[in-house]
Amino acid sequence: MYQGNTGTYRSSGFSGGRSRGNSSGQSRSSSNGGGRSSSYGGGSSSSSSGGGSSYGRNSGGNRRSYSSGGGHFGGRRSGGRGGRFQSKGLSYDKYISKATPVAEAVKYVPQHKFSEFDLEPILKANIIRKKYENPTPIQDMTVPHILAGRDVIGLASTGSGKTAAFLIPMINKTLKSINEKVLIICPTRELATQIEDELRQFAAGTRVRAAVVIGGMSMGNQFRMLRTNPQFVIATPGRLMDMYERQAINLLSFNNVILDEVDRMLDMGFLQDIKFLISKLKTEKQTLFFSATLDRASETIANTLLKNPVKVELQKTEGAKSIEQDIVKVGGANKVDVLHDILIKPETVKTLIFTKTKRGSDKLTYELKDRGFKVDSIHGDKTQFKRDMVISKFKTNAITVLVATDVAARGLDIPDITHVINYDEPATYEDYVHRIGRTGRIGKKGTALTFVS
Repeated sequence: MYQGNTGTYRSSGFSGGRSRGNSSGQSRSSSNGGGRSSSYGGGSSSSSSGGGSSYGRNSGGNRRSYSSGGGHFGGRRSGGRGGRFQSKGLSYDKYISKATPVAEAVKYVPQHKFSEFDLEPILKANIIRKKYENPTPIQDMTVPHILAGRDVIGLASTGSGKTAAFLIPMINKTLKSINEKVLIICPTRELATQIEDELRQFAAGTRVRAAVVIGGMSMGNQFRMLRTNPQFVIATPGRLMDMYERQAINLLSFNNVILDEVDRMLDMGFLQDIKFLISKLKTEKQTLFFSATLDRASETIANTLLKNPVKVELQKTEGAKSIEQDIVKVGGANKVDVLHDILIKPETVKTLIFTKTKRGSDKLTYELKDRGFKVDSIHGDKTQFKRDMVISKFKTNAITVLVATDVAARGLDIPDITHVINYDEPATYEDYVHRIGRTGRIGKKGTALTFVS
C-alpha cells in the first residue's frame, strides 16, 4: 500500500513526486454538417469527424462559469427516475479485483469461423478486411440463431463484440432482400454513432444505407435522410419519438428491431417510449435484445416483446477479468493532486475519467489543462458535433485524457485505453461495470481506479 504526498493508492507503489503533465501544441480542425447519413457503396457518404484545439497551460484570461449537472443523453427525454447520483451504499470491495493472468484464463474455442457462416460474399470480404477470423463467444453463439431468423436475447460483458454480433447477420439479411429494414434503438448518441461506424465498415461496397437519428443534430437533415428510405435507422428513443410524432418515419416499414443496452434505456426512463415505439412496428418481425446487463425488469419487458427467444448469457455482471481494479483513498488530500500523480506515471498512457456531473467534468478539465495535460471533456450539454470532435481527438491521441459523465459509459469503443478512473463514484454497480468496460477490451489488460474518501 502506497502512502504518497497526496493520498493513498493501494497495491501499485506510486511515488508521491510531482511533475508537469504532457503539454501539447497540437491542433486539428474539422467540419461537419448537421446530420449523419451514409451510403456504403461507391457513392458519397458523410459523418462527423474529429477536430480540436491546442492544449497546454492556459494563457491567462477569464475562466468560464460552469453549468450544473444533469441533462439528456439520447434525445429530448432524460427520463423520470431521478436520484442517479445518490449513493446506493456500494462496498469498496466491489472496486477491488486482480486481473486474471492470461495463462490462467480459459481460452474459448469457437464452434464456427466467420468463413463458415452463410454470408454474402461481399460481407465476408469486409469481415476479412477487418481481420476477423474467429468470432468472439457472443458472436459465435448468437449469429447462427439470428441468421436463422430467431429472436435473441444476448448478454455479455462490455467489449465482447455485441455490435458485430447483430450487425453482421442483419446486413446479410438486407443484402439478400430489398424488403428488409432494420431499426436499431440505443440509449446514447455515442453508442448510435459507434454502431453506424461499425455498420459502415461491414457494409463497404454495398448499396446498404443508414440514417442516424439522434439528439444534438439538425432535425432538418435527419428528415432528409429518412426520406431516402435507408435500410438501417439507428436512433435514440427521444429523437425517434420526435420523428414519429412529426410523421417523418413509418415504423410499420421495419420488420427487424434491435434494442441495444436496453437496461440503460429503462434506467433513463424510456420504458414507455420503447413500449410505444415497439407497438407501432409490424407484428411479424425479428427482435433482438443485446446488453451487458439485464435485470429482472428488463428481462420481463424482453419476454413480452420477443417471441420464443433464444437466450445467450455468457457471464453474470461482474468486473471484467482482464481489468486490474483498485481504490484510491484520497483522505484529506487535494483530489486533483492525487489524480495528477497518477496521470504522470509512464504506464498511464490513455485515460478515461468519470465525474458524476457536467459541472464537475468541466471544472476538472480546466484544472488539468492548467497543469499541462492534453485533455478535453464530453457530457450532455455539449452538441453532438463537439462530442464527436472530442472523441475523434481521443481516438487519434490528439488528447490522452478524456473527462466524461456517464454519457460516455456505453458505446465508446476506443482502442488502447489503459486506465479508467472513477473520480466520482458511480451511482450503481451496473454503472461501474459499464464505466470500467472501456478498458481491458477483448483480451487486452486495463486498469480501473476508483477514488474513495
